[in-house]
Amino acid sequence: MTDDAPYPSAARGWALTLLLTLAYVLSYIDRSILGALVQPIKADFGVSDWQMGLLSGLAFVAFYGTIGVPLGWLADRYRRTHIVAGGVTLWSLATVFSGLARGYGHLFTARMTVGIGEATLSPCAMSLISDSFPPEKRGKPVGVYSTALAFAAGLSGLIGAAVLAAGKDGMVLPLVGAVKPWQFAFIAVGLPGLILGPLFLLVPEPPRRTAETTPVRFGEAFREIGRHPLAFGGVGLLAAVMTTIAYAGFFNVVAFSQTFGWTPQRYLAVNGAISLILGPFVVFAFGWLIDSLRARGMRDAAFRVLAAAFVPMLPLTAIGLFMPNAILALVVMSAGSICVGAITSSAILALLDITPGRVRGQIVAIYYMVISIAGLGLGPTTAGYLSTNVFGEDRLRWAVGAVPILYGIVPLLLLPLIARAYRRRLAENA
Repeated sequence: MTDDAPYPSAARGWALTLLLTLAYVLSYIDRSILGALVQPIKADFGVSDWQMGLLSGLAFVAFYGTIGVPLGWLADRYRRTHIVAGGVTLWSLATVFSGLARGYGHLFTARMTVGIGEATLSPCAMSLISDSFPPEKRGKPVGVYSTALAFAAGLSGLIGAAVLAAGKDGMVLPLVGAVKPWQFAFIAVGLPGLILGPLFLLVPEPPRRTAETTPVRFGEAFREIGRHPLAFGGVGLLAAVMTTIAYAGFFNVVAFSQTFGWTPQRYLAVNGAISLILGPFVVFAFGWLIDSLRARGMRDAAFRVLAAAFVPMLPLTAIGLFMPNAILALVVMSAGSICVGAITSSAILALLDITPGRVRGQIVAIYYMVISIAGLGLGPTTAGYLSTNVFGEDRLRWAVGAVPILYGIVPLLLLPLIARAYRRRLAENA
C-alpha cells in the first residue's frame, strides 16, 4: 500500500468503473423492481400499504444498513473484487428466490438476503474507483457509477410496465413450474447477476492509495468521524434525507394512478423512459461540473453542488403529486429527480474529499449504512404508515408528499452550520 505507485491506466480504470457500474445497475433493479409490483403482490398476499412499505424498507435495510460497516473494514484489508463477486452472486440468488415466494414471510426473508448481498458493493466500489483515478479526475467515474441509479430506475419501470401489461395469465418455467408475472419479473432480473458475479474473480485490483503500512483497526473510522462530527455527519444527513425522499417514491406508481387516473403500466412506461433519457445524463453532468469547478481551484465544489441541490429538492418532491394535471406533475417530479441525481453524485465525492485514505472503505460503508437505514428504513415505511393509518390508502399522495416536509426542514435549517464545519475539515485534509 503506497501513495507513490502509479495509478492504473485510464483504460483499466474505466473498464473497472464500467463493470462496477453494471453491477450497480443490476443491484438497483433487483432492489427497486418491487415498487413496480406493489399492486399484484398486495392482491396475491392480501397486505396493506404499510406492510408493503416494511417489505421495501425494513426487510432490505435490516442487513444492508448494518452489515456494511464490517464489510467496509474487510474492504480496507482484503481483496475487494472477490468481496464484490460474492455479494453480486448472493443478492442475485436471493432475487431469484423472491420470485419463488409463496407468501409474505417468504418474500420478506428473500428481500433481507438481497440486502446482505448488496451491502458489499458500494464500499468496495468507491474504494476501487478512488484507487484507480487521481482526486482531480474522480468526478467523472463516480458520476458514471452514480448514473446506475437513474438508469436502473428507468429499466425497472419499463420491466414493471411490461409485466403488468402481460395481464393476469401466468407462465410455466423449466424446473420451476407455474409462476405469475410478478414472480417471473424477480426471476428475470436476478439471473444476469449470476453471470456477472463470478467475472469479478478475474478482475485485477488497483494498488491501494495510502502510505499507511500498519493494518487499519476496526472502529478507527468512528474515531475519525468523532473528531469531526458535524462535517461527516452533515454530509450524511443531507444525503440521508435525499434517500428517504427517493425511497418514499416506492409508492409513486399507485399514488400517480390514484391522482391522475393513469394505469400503473402507463406511468411506469412513461416515467421509465424519462429516467432512462434524463437520469444518466444528469448524474454524469454533475460529475463533470464538479471536476470542472475543481480544476478552477474550487476545492469544495462537491459540497457546493450538494447544498445547492438540497434546497430545491424539498419543495419539488413535496408538491409533484399535487399538480393540476399529469404532465405538469411529471415535469415537477422530474425536476425533483434532477436534484436527487445531483446529490447522489456530489455527496459521495464531498465525503471522499474529507476522508483519509487509510479508512476510506470503512467511512464509505458507514455513509451507505446511514443513508440506507434512513432511506429504506424511513422512506417507504413512513409513507406506508401515513397512508394506512393517517391519511387513508385512497389519499396516498398526501403520505408521499409529507415525507420531504417531515424529514427535510431541520437539515435545511442546519445547512449553514454544516457548510462551515465541512470547509474547516476540508482545509485540514488538504
